[in-house]
Amino acid sequence: MPGNATVLVIDDEIRSLEAIRRVLAEDFEVISVRGAQEAEEVLAGEMVQVILCDQRMPGENGVDFLKRVREQWPDPIRMIISGYTDSEDIIAGVNEAGIYHYITKPWHPERLVEAVREASRLYWAQREAGGATAVEAKPSPTRLSSVVGDRRRAARLTGDFERIVHEPSSPVASSIGLAKRATDYDISVLITGASGTGKELLARAIHNGSGRAEQPFVVENCGALPDDLLESELFGCKKGAFTGAYQDRIGLFEVADGGTIFLDEIGETSPAFQVKLLRVLQEGEIRPLGAQRPRKVDVRVIAATNRNLMGEVEAGRFRRDLFYRLAAFPIHLPSLAERPMDVPAIAARILGDVNRAFHRDVPGFAPSALSAMCRYEWPGNVRELANEIQRMVALSDHDGALGPELLSSRILDAGRGGGGRNGSSARPQLKERVETLEREVIGEALDRLSGNISRVAAELGLSRVGLRAKIQRYDLRRDFDDDERD
Repeated sequence: MPGNATVLVIDDEIRSLEAIRRVLAEDFEVISVRGAQEAEEVLAGEMVQVILCDQRMPGENGVDFLKRVREQWPDPIRMIISGYTDSEDIIAGVNEAGIYHYITKPWHPERLVEAVREASRLYWAQREAGGATAVEAKPSPTRLSSVVGDRRRAARLTGDFERIVHEPSSPVASSIGLAKRATDYDISVLITGASGTGKELLARAIHNGSGRAEQPFVVENCGALPDDLLESELFGCKKGAFTGAYQDRIGLFEVADGGTIFLDEIGETSPAFQVKLLRVLQEGEIRPLGAQRPRKVDVRVIAATNRNLMGEVEAGRFRRDLFYRLAAFPIHLPSLAERPMDVPAIAARILGDVNRAFHRDVPGFAPSALSAMCRYEWPGNVRELANEIQRMVALSDHDGALGPELLSSRILDAGRGGGGRNGSSARPQLKERVETLEREVIGEALDRLSGNISRVAAELGLSRVGLRAKIQRYDLRRDFDDDERD
């Protein structure tokens, strides 16, 4: 990206405005205003890349305002954010105001940041496609599509999938390989795996690498709502359809039209709801609650569950026909207990994020602390690991390496043999024997090649980053200088 994006946020509610500003300020330059007039003054004097506008504002709604913005300042990428709006307004506004994305309230901080980041990427793609005159003349749709398509294809291999940190030998590598293949084909995907393994992250990477990348990516947790509310959330409703339906509401399937919807915890849905979802997948149409006619939608479905869904089918709790509709392309994400070799690299990535969030500069982990972390099984997976690292940084009094004294007792106990991978038997398990052999092989290579990291990594088929992580994990740094002789 050529530079940091400037985001103009327009919302008449001070609390909402401040909440959005806090979430975006870490990654973007944020200008926040409380009305259309102030926004126009900003646009007249500032270079703005992304506009995030609330739909319900006094005097003029967000869609009408963005229609005027499109005529006077066509280059910024325009987005609407709202919890209550008429579907007719949004459907008409998407074309007339050139709205790139519709974000529903309550929004999730990470998803909001990701949506703005995608809008920023599109802005810079437009600039590049249009060359020096991009501000005055927008590029042709064909040229823009080509540029964005090329970037998406590159991102499929080097962008979003890189956020799923892993070693080449990790079992998650095959899962990512399958996911990359899934980006090429417009079929339903079912992602299975324990909670906290990164199923939504993988789903977003599949979407961003697909031909639907420029269209919305919408997320719904199906286990968080009862049937009536879930049906209203996904399919929409007409005013008066049920108690509490005070106005028309657009459903997430309609919001995601042309894009992708991610249905998390699909195994938690009831058989009654499964029938309605099956019809949507079979017919490609939705019927909002209280509506007389169905509406056609073109949506790719990616579903996820932490259950054994085939076991649920055999037990009669999940429809077999719906299972096969969803599982056209199944992908399993292994738990962190199945990929301990990834713990050092994942921990390093998380620590970098925590440093930025906490405004700290912690350089890393003491070898003994990292060793204990690698021996622990992490039943909560990456989410539990992230929480533990946040706790360690919060407890540390200085920006030195995080030592084992900062770890929770359950993790230390696992490292001492009180639990985890090596605590259930007095004899070494297969994993421990493999790790011992791996340590000896790496140590021998480092001795023989005089600590030259590049040569050792090449000989063992590892990346330099991966080799350094293993050196730290196996406490081999005592024999070699930190500024490895490359």
